[in-house]
Amino acid sequence: MNRVTMSGKDGFWARVRSVLGRSDAVPAYGQSAISNPQKKTRPAQRIDEELRRGWTEAGQRNVSLCILAMEMDRYTEYFAAYGRDAVELSLDRLMETIQPLLPRDNLRCLRQGRAGFVLIMPDMPVLMARELASRIAKAVRQEAMPNRESHAGQVTLSMGLAVTNPQGGLDRTVLHNANQAVKRAQRRGLARLEVTDMRGKPERRSKAA
Repeated sequence: MNRVTMSGKDGFWARVRSVLGRSDAVPAYGQSAISNPQKKTRPAQRIDEELRRGWTEAGQRNVSLCILAMEMDRYTEYFAAYGRDAVELSLDRLMETIQPLLPRDNLRCLRQGRAGFVLIMPDMPVLMARELASRIAKAVRQEAMPNRESHAGQVTLSMGLAVTNPQGGLDRTVLHNANQAVKRAQRRGLARLEVTDMRGKPERRSKAA
């Protein structure tokens, strides 16, 4: 048998481990990363997991699902003026401001993209979601984090709210629509809110009643 492909202490990899001072107990490449329970999931993965959980919960209970996306206004200019460390500190402070305002303990403020956040809220009436967005905007204003690159003089968040009544398998369009609503809000100015209601007209009338 070719010694390069042999296993055990006389094999090629055993000799490599010996040279590197490793023992046979070292797991093969990739195994430790896959099985490590302490490895953090990526932000996009956490969002997808929460979206799937929220979609399933709302669908099973036949209630609405609201997605509130938020993004720091004039992020590019803020980054150029203040630098990466200041940006991260500001985003951490924004998250600390938002999280206590959430009406339920099982709701989480998740980072999204370079300068944004998202809230995935099953069983959240759209009027309550709008009220929450208003309270978040007020709390951010009260923090008064300076931003000399903004004519507001401080850090602001634009927001996009999308609401749907989940049916069937997961449809990520609701998250996409919330993010597109943020872009529309930012085209209108600073600290704006845009709402996209994906429910049909009969559903909207029944909810209003």
